[in-house]
Amino acid sequence: MGARGRRSASEIATQASAALSVVRRPDAPLDLTPEEADVWCETVEALPADWFPRETWPLLRQWCRHTITARRVSQLIDAAASRDEVQVGEVCGLLAMQAKETAALKALAASMRLSQQASYSARGAGGEKSRRATVKRPWES
Repeated sequence: MGARGRRSASEIATQASAALSVVRRPDAPLDLTPEEADVWCETVEALPADWFPRETWPLLRQWCRHTITARRVSQLIDAAASRDEVQVGEVCGLLAMQAKETAALKALAASMRLSQQASYSARGAGGEKSRRATVKRPWES
């Protein structure tokens, strides 16, 4: 049978500390390139520690790969467009590649709730991510 009356502050504190668990952010997999590993770390550190459970790691791995591929395609487009003689066929092919990478990134961002639309809630735009943001108030400058 339980104790009667209100619980003491120490009882409440003991219960709260017992319920706490440390959640580590996932380390970048070894099969990623250094650039892809940087994207992994940037993405993981931008969100709460428990945002990426183990079952989402393959999606996150692909997110990193597509992000770097999209950067490289963008560099190729810039190089092709800056030449004196622009090869229209080459630029069209690169733009098609860029569109495919963008579509892949969009799908991955939505499935991992990384995009603004995927994390929108009726109570406030941004949901969990907006609660983490620190707002500088005008009187704190």
